[in-house]
Amino acid sequence: MAPEALPETRRLARLAFGVFALACSLAPVDALAARYARSQKPPLPPSVRQLPYPELELPFQINGGQYAPVAWSEIAGWREDDHLAAYQAFRVSCRPIVAQQKPPSDPKALGTSLRDPCRIARSIELSDSTKARAFFEEHFLPLRISRLGEGEGFVTGYYEPIVDGSRTENEVYKVPVYRRPSNLFVRGTTQSSAGLPNKGQVFRKIGRRKLVPYYDRAEIEDGAIADRGLEICWLKEQTDLLFSQIQGSARVSLDDGSTVRINYDAHNGYPYTPVGRILIERNIIPKDQMSMQKIREWMEQNPNEADELRRQNKSYVFFREVQLSDKDEAVGAQGVPLTPGRSIAVDKSLHVYGTPFFIEGELPIESELSKTPFRRLMIGQDTGSAIVGPARADLYFGAGLEAGKVAGRLRHNARFVILVPKSLDPVARGRKMPVPDERPSETIAKLFPQTAPLKDPSREQTNAARPPEVTAATNTRPAGQAAPPSPAAVPSQTPAIQAAVAKPVPLPEPRPQVEAVSVKPHQRHLRRYRHRR
Repeated sequence: MAPEALPETRRLARLAFGVFALACSLAPVDALAARYARSQKPPLPPSVRQLPYPELELPFQINGGQYAPVAWSEIAGWREDDHLAAYQAFRVSCRPIVAQQKPPSDPKALGTSLRDPCRIARSIELSDSTKARAFFEEHFLPLRISRLGEGEGFVTGYYEPIVDGSRTENEVYKVPVYRRPSNLFVRGTTQSSAGLPNKGQVFRKIGRRKLVPYYDRAEIEDGAIADRGLEICWLKEQTDLLFSQIQGSARVSLDDGSTVRINYDAHNGYPYTPVGRILIERNIIPKDQMSMQKIREWMEQNPNEADELRRQNKSYVFFREVQLSDKDEAVGAQGVPLTPGRSIAVDKSLHVYGTPFFIEGELPIESELSKTPFRRLMIGQDTGSAIVGPARADLYFGAGLEAGKVAGRLRHNARFVILVPKSLDPVARGRKMPVPDERPSETIAKLFPQTAPLKDPSREQTNAARPPEVTAATNTRPAGQAAPPSPAAVPSQTPAIQAAVAKPVPLPEPRPQVEAVSVKPHQRHLRRYRHRR
């Protein structure tokens, strides 16, 4: 058996020698690959943004408004204003702001940012206008503000009427001033709330569960809530009550020599309709002559038409009696006394009470035709149902007939500058905003090229051969269009276009139209079988 095993041994020896030779030939290649791997630097880890993104303080936003930073020197009349008067009005607004132990989270733009400057203002008393101006410049930033797309705002005026009245009803005083009825309900409030919202739906309760809209002005004037003990006092004319409701407060000089102060407490839920606008639409009073004095004069001269006009405004205001002396000013919606010439009513859905606004414009202060420069720092301390918008204000001028004349003729445009605490600096917050993620790399962009769709060369040739458009009216070419070049001057680009165009995808052949063939109904053949007998 030894001679037979010799060839098998030789074959295994040759196989082992081949494996050894192959290993020796691959050793230099492995060494070279290892040396190349050691020479290469390790790749940098990819930059990964932490998720979720960090919560940063975004620049504040005012719904429907636009704002831009402005320098103090660019505000016309800023240095000439009496900043001490504005500072004193601001300190009055700071009283309830500082007293808040746990202020609620306010979704408005300024939120609770007024607390810091208010604490400083309540801790120091200034007696110099220069120091008061330095206070505002140190703790606030000016931003010119207006409605989105507009450059200016709009201002009107209001005051506190002084009317005659009586505690008892008689032949002279027969117009009741009602307090809030007990069957008046507003969603989200209770009867114990001091002052209900001046907007939104208002209901009255019927039975235990049924709620219906409250009475309108006509129904209340006709006695819908009379004889319920709701009368605070009685006035002479319905016009006196109407203007007291429009202004939101009044001083009633009683026939016994005393004074009753009444303030807004609730409304009946209907939107306010300006009677002056109705007179303008009816061409009774021109728009450029409209004022509260004109409205009062027309109502006194036309008592029958005045009743119909007044009832066009379905809104009705209920009052509450407040304990104020004759020397005290009316109390605004913030709950602080107003300052004539420094307090304004603003849109409470956008702005925070106590916010300073610098208003500049040309207003008819001295007379109806005058353009008195009005450049004054005002404090937002009140609101009204007709005050809507980021640059909309109602200027308070005090009490009495003279204040009413000035307030009654104000319906003018003005420029607004809102003073924002420095903690809300929009420029500083904007620098901290994260930049967008990097765009895809060039490698990925090459993998997915964005190319225009290929064009059909036959269609291009047809368009090139088509003459330019000619207008039918003038029989000329459109403006700015040159004459087309001659065919000889245009080089042939057909081969290049054909090279870039892919072969069109063949469309399926249309279905052949087969005429309908009328098929006769199958006739049943009956076979007759003959029965054989």
